[in-house]
Order: sequence, then C-alpha cells, then structure tokens
Amino acid sequence: MLAVRAGTPYLPWHDPREATRLLRYALHREGFTHTYQSSANGMSVLSVTTGLTVWCRSGSFVWDEDGLTVTHPSDDPVGAAQLVKRHLRRPVEEEPEDSRAHDSGDRPPTDSVR
Repeated sequence: MLAVRAGTPYLPWHDPREATRLLRYALHREGFTHTYQSSANGMSVLSVTTGLTVWCRSGSFVWDEDGLTVTHPSDDPVGAAQLVKRHLRRPVEEEPEDSRAHDSGDRPPTDSVR
C-alpha cells in the first residue's frame, strides 16, 4: 500500500499495480478479455496477447511495437489501451512486410515439395 499524506488526493497511477489494473479494465472494455497481470518489486506486468506484454514502472507503461519501445504515461490507462488496441487490430495492409512473408494468402495448401 502506498504511503499518502492526509489531505493528498489518491493517485492510483503512482502504484504500478493499480495503474496496470486500470489498463487491464480499459482493455477488457475494448474486447481483450484474456489478460494476465502480475505485480512485484515496484513494477507490474500485463500480458495482453502472446506477442504483447505491457510493463508498468517509473510512472510509465512500456511495451515493444514492431521493434520499437513505446512508452505512455501510467496516469492515462485509457489512452494506453487505445494505443494497444490500435496496434493489435491494425489492418493487414499496414502490417510490416516481414510478418506477411510466410503467409500463403488465399492459395490452397499443396502436398508437393518445392
């Protein structure tokens, strides 16, 4: 539990566990209902999908997006949820070429070795 002086408004984003909980709820409202949260040692981790993990530490949400590190203030969990949703639900034509390189598209599978 955070130590807060009397008369100071409670700021949930100062506690990574609480900020991540608020992000988790915001993501649930966006349809991401199978998330997993773990908290310890002044940070919190939220597994959103098998390919996306959001860390909360030092007042920021942090995750990797297409090889780049994205940070977003932990006092805006709804905004972070919107960024995560935008990244995960990006149309196929916006995906990097590398992720489509192994996609067979609409072609049927074949038994021949080429």
